[in-house]
Amino acid sequence: MKMKNKIFRSTVFSFLLFTLCLAISAQEAQPAGRAVLLPDQKLASKLMARDMPYRVIVPVGYDAKPEQRFPVIYLLHGLAGHFTNWTDLTKVTSYAAKYNFIIVMPEGNDGWYTDSATVPEDKYESYLLRELIPEIDKKYRTVRDRAHRVVAGLSMGGYGAIKFGLKYPDMFSVVGSFSGALTAPLPSALDIAPTWKELIDSLASVYGPEDSKTRRDNDIFRLLNEMPVDKLRSLPFIYLACGTEDNLLKTNRDLDALLLDKKLPHEFREAPGKHEWPFWDRQVEQFLRVTARFGVGMAVSPSGH
Repeated sequence: MKMKNKIFRSTVFSFLLFTLCLAISAQEAQPAGRAVLLPDQKLASKLMARDMPYRVIVPVGYDAKPEQRFPVIYLLHGLAGHFTNWTDLTKVTSYAAKYNFIIVMPEGNDGWYTDSATVPEDKYESYLLRELIPEIDKKYRTVRDRAHRVVAGLSMGGYGAIKFGLKYPDMFSVVGSFSGALTAPLPSALDIAPTWKELIDSLASVYGPEDSKTRRDNDIFRLLNEMPVDKLRSLPFIYLACGTEDNLLKTNRDLDALLLDKKLPHEFREAPGKHEWPFWDRQVEQFLRVTARFGVGMAVSPSGH
């Protein structure tokens, strides 16, 4: 049976019951006012041996609610992009005004959110997990637990978000990928754009030789296929979206099929669109809405946490 026209795909009855319970308690906040884009920040990274910039959006009334703590969404940019892209090229700051999220946009350069096999100071995975998240939890009033931490991204960032969810399910409750470049560690990744220099150079720099351990350890499909059942059950909810005119559609459908086979809670959306910012602008708006319906978007007072 063809399923490509279905906008929502989920799995087993237990998950439906789980989402029903979440829906009862979820709150999609509708505060008056505007979310605030703060001045650009820098983290003096020891792992990266350089300053790493990032941007932060805080929710409406953040300064007026000193007793409250807030959930966090980490938004990852794509290849040849930068931490400024999300706020410069989408309306994410406006969309955020409806919710209680702190949104963090880190710099990933062309590092595939992976610790490089060839450049010792390019530890993009370790940097985000071991330095940036603790930095954000220290500087901002976050809710410092898995239930209130989310990661999502576009293209390269979509791959990174899914990878983080699979490798570190204890850290994220929801992960999202928009037009994800999901086969990055595989030799076939070059088929996407065989003459694109940034793609060729970045894949060689990050993953090294075709038989490298870095490629094996960061292959999303391998991770899922070899994952023990108990760990599969601990994975975060996975949101996938891809445009019907995107040349990455097949790999996104392949991941959807694997998630269905593993009976893992997820949602896969196909919608008209190419590998471009208008599609990602629509998707980040929808992803905020989906995440809020999981109850992640609720601020927490001291008595509630």
